[in-house]
Amino acid sequence: MKTTVCSLALAGTLLVALPATAEDGTFALKLMTPETALKAAQAALKSCRDQGYQVAVAVVDRMGVAQVMLRDRFAGTHTPKTAIGKAFTAVSFRTDTTELVETTQPGKPSNGIRNLPNVVVVGGGLKIEAAGSIIGGIGVSGAPGGDKDDVCAKAGIAAIKDLIDF
Repeated sequence: MKTTVCSLALAGTLLVALPATAEDGTFALKLMTPETALKAAQAALKSCRDQGYQVAVAVVDRMGVAQVMLRDRFAGTHTPKTAIGKAFTAVSFRTDTTELVETTQPGKPSNGIRNLPNVVVVGGGLKIEAAGSIIGGIGVSGAPGGDKDDVCAKAGIAAIKDLIDF
């Protein structure tokens, strides 16, 4: 019988990763196609445009590597890097960035997370999940507040739900 046990270090929790079994040398995983990642990014961008926001949207794979990055013509110069960082952070910590905002405040045990390379702890970064597994992340930057970035990111995920459910 194959079993895998994984937990994530967050807020002082121990990180444990055990292989499935000794005879398993590999494992299979699902990845988004570039077309799926692009569809999510385009839907998030459209959602923000419809609300009057100029943003950048990034979609990363399950390892946090950027697959797609779109920047609207008047989005700030900082928004592409921020969008990628938000998506990376959501995947890396397996937590939407809005949730990390509170748990990483100054004085909290997980405050140091904010100082790690490429981590962006601001609302607008969401995990993309399918069948209980994280298959990527989406980050939006440029709307007037992380809560509004979250709304656009959710629209991106909703646009691909039928493609990623397995």
